[in-house]
Amino acid sequence: MTAPDQTLRRARVAVAVLFLTNGAIFANVLPRYPGIKSELGLSNASYGLAIAALPVGALMAGLTAGVLIRRFRSSRVAVVGTIFTGLGAFAVGLSPSLGAFAAALFLLGAMDAITDVAQNAHGLRVQRRYGRSILNAFHAIWSAGAVLGGLMGAGAVALGLSPAVHLGLSSALFAAVAIAAYPFLLKGPEADPVEHVEVDAGDEATRGSRRRSSGGPTPRTVAVLVALVLIGIAGALVEDAGSTWAAVYLNDSLGAAGSIAAFGYVALVGAQFVGRIIGDRLVDRFGQRAIARAGGLITAVGMGTALAFPSVPGTIAGFAAAGFGVATLIPAAMHGADELPGFKPGTGLTLLTWLMRIGFLASPPLVGLVADASSLRVGLLVVPLAGIVVVALAGVLDGRRRA
Repeated sequence: MTAPDQTLRRARVAVAVLFLTNGAIFANVLPRYPGIKSELGLSNASYGLAIAALPVGALMAGLTAGVLIRRFRSSRVAVVGTIFTGLGAFAVGLSPSLGAFAAALFLLGAMDAITDVAQNAHGLRVQRRYGRSILNAFHAIWSAGAVLGGLMGAGAVALGLSPAVHLGLSSALFAAVAIAAYPFLLKGPEADPVEHVEVDAGDEATRGSRRRSSGGPTPRTVAVLVALVLIGIAGALVEDAGSTWAAVYLNDSLGAAGSIAAFGYVALVGAQFVGRIIGDRLVDRFGQRAIARAGGLITAVGMGTALAFPSVPGTIAGFAAAGFGVATLIPAAMHGADELPGFKPGTGLTLLTWLMRIGFLASPPLVGLVADASSLRVGLLVVPLAGIVVVALAGVLDGRRRA
């Protein structure tokens, strides 16, 4: 394996910048949720249904990502998508009513979905040229951006800045950063020359090779894709529980101040950042399968304990455990889908990310309805249940250990 040249190293840094801006723009919005919910006088159920507009937008726009990438290249789509994601966040800050709030979240979700696929497609393109796992590090940078955005949002709330001013300034800042990164992304056609990789028969369906079958995907490949989607949805459910409900649960149910309540999500993405920073080495050493099973167990036990014995510090620690546990799940599912034989370049990844949005669509109204019928504490049982699902399905992930 040859060392990456300067162009490739710069492209890696530029992709990392895109992941940072995406996480930061989105996370700046989250600490404003309790204030917007209170200002608009929303019940838990109506709030959950409004939040569901975000994944609805993502579902409706997500399948266009592959077409846009093949026509305009992942680099351009990622940067332009970042700009429009910022506009969606700004629109959230301007929302004067439930309908406007839902419409702004719809735009934010649609633009975020396209940006997400494009930046991951470009990251996988860089990873293939590197010849080793680096995708977890990109997602770690996303988590760092989310921590940064969450802290910025908490600071804006503490300073009394209006949502419109706060989200307008933060979105403009990170859009400018993404534009500055564009010249350093990889040039040329999207489909790189592929290398054929020998694989064990037992793992053929989960990692295959970069060759694309002209006969289309087999039933076994489709079944593996479904399992990968469920793993991705489990990771998405945990992330959504942190982004949508952590601040509300800590504030409304446990009585934490607004600035403290923001740390439920910050703890989740902060621990997720740590898990992703060390994730590439762990995956190379133990394989994605073992790491996912261990992570699912940490998620189930950590958040289950926090819900069984509720307190502000314990809940923040529980969200941290959940974030650490799911740290490598979505990158692992994306890698597995992108390597599946029988699909055109980018199709497996696009299908996975689109179907994963179902988790984001189902989670907010489901948790909200359970919270109104019982309690938000009961609704958040979705987090340990997601960990159990991961333990059960992790067998479809790559089990290889790399030197």
